[in-house]
Amino acid sequence: MVNTEVPKHYNTSPSSFNGTPLLTINREATVDLDSTNSFEGPEKLLEVWFSASPLSLPEASAPEGLRIVPSELWKEMLDLVNCKVLSIIESEDVDAYLLSESSMFVFPHKLILKTCGTTTLLSGLPKILEIAALIAKFPHSIANTVRGTGTAAIPYRLFYSRKNFLFPDRQRGPHRSWRDEVKSLDRLFLGGSAYMIGKMNGEHWYLYLTEPNTMLTPPATPEREQTVKVLHLPEAKLRAKAQAMEVEEGQDETLELLMTDLEPKNAEQFYLDHASAVAEGQYFQQAHKARRDARKQLGSINDLDEVGGLEPFKIDELADNICNNSVDGFSNNSGGYCATGSEDELTFPQELTMEGHALGTVVSDSSGLSAVYPRSRYPDARVDAYLFTPCGFSANGVVPSPDAGGSTHYFTVHVTPEPHCSYASFETNVPASQTGRETADVIQQVVGIFKPGRFSVTLFEAKDAIDEDFNVAKKKGSKFEGIQGYRRVDRIVHDLEGYDLVFKYYERFDWEGGAPRLGEVGF
Repeated sequence: MVNTEVPKHYNTSPSSFNGTPLLTINREATVDLDSTNSFEGPEKLLEVWFSASPLSLPEASAPEGLRIVPSELWKEMLDLVNCKVLSIIESEDVDAYLLSESSMFVFPHKLILKTCGTTTLLSGLPKILEIAALIAKFPHSIANTVRGTGTAAIPYRLFYSRKNFLFPDRQRGPHRSWRDEVKSLDRLFLGGSAYMIGKMNGEHWYLYLTEPNTMLTPPATPEREQTVKVLHLPEAKLRAKAQAMEVEEGQDETLELLMTDLEPKNAEQFYLDHASAVAEGQYFQQAHKARRDARKQLGSINDLDEVGGLEPFKIDELADNICNNSVDGFSNNSGGYCATGSEDELTFPQELTMEGHALGTVVSDSSGLSAVYPRSRYPDARVDAYLFTPCGFSANGVVPSPDAGGSTHYFTVHVTPEPHCSYASFETNVPASQTGRETADVIQQVVGIFKPGRFSVTLFEAKDAIDEDFNVAKKKGSKFEGIQGYRRVDRIVHDLEGYDLVFKYYERFDWEGGAPRLGEVGF
């Protein structure tokens, strides 16, 4: 079930999304959003887990976990990151926040925050830990002036990653270099591990992660002795919690595509002018069809005269009424696809030339992104999309499992189409086993939408107990070896604590670009 209740200071979008309930829209945040200048597309990605599973939350925590946190508090944290909330999808298992710079997903047991541009993502991490401690009631430690927060929840595990920046000199705060980011994280956590994956003088990817049962850096000066509370749980309950943790971790799988040098023709569809033209064509095509269908319902004038003596000039009026009452349009304010008067007098709704969410939905459908996880397979899936002015695109998808009792997953897409800094990303944790397709098929479909000159793929896949052999990880690395139209340049497989990581880098056969635009080199 999706909650469409509108919080304070929000109002509903005028858009009636095809197959999507009304969303919570922050109209103030969407004013003056402009993507005219060069933009740093590659995102910073943070995952903070406070439990291995929503079924294994600590005993003292709120039953809803992080989802008990009001959106207003998350907005305060995002102010530190320098981004705003555009809209929210609330589902049974996850709240999906579409941001002015990318996305945030809040599950009961974990938070995923992905931000692009010159956002200061790591500046919001202490606040996340504080909110998790004070509101969600996760186990926490006392004040630490180094961490910069009075109270900090103790994560179960943390992941931070990003591609090499294109414009590192424009970054702010702790993001001016990978070295600074690692220092910032090491001040918070003990025993974290930092990696650079890929060629130092080529496309590469950075990763920082902690081991299960992460430890915070100790307080600078303990203020008082802490009483350790020991919970004695029934053996059956302990077994159930352990099984829940194994199921969640065993099914955790995240696929990320990071694409640069998009084919200009494919990138055009993420411009406002192009999307408005597509929307206008769809609008009039469906409006005319709806009117024709309405006229067929009324029958011929002769038939109407025989049954009721209906005056001929009433035909158009009745056709309009039938049409308007039976067809949903892009906008609740447009009166559907129909308008009064003759077909030549149909008026194109103004909001379809400028309304970011309405045009975002048009682009999501016309580009083929909404077909990656089709409604035929995932009838309860919801997509929230936004098209920026004059170009740029973001979308969140919430994808409940089609199987009864299954988990809800997500996907997120972000596009910077300008030729001098073109970039697109696609990320999902929908398990390949659930889609009925190979990972390579999903990659092929997404790459076909953007046709990048080059792209990197990362696949994080949790290891089962039987997968501890490194040879199993190597076999997983061959899953998506061949992508049609591309040659693989690099492949790296990492055997990490609890996870296998596969990194691959591809270049299009007919791409005539030059050396990678590194932006930054080395540690």
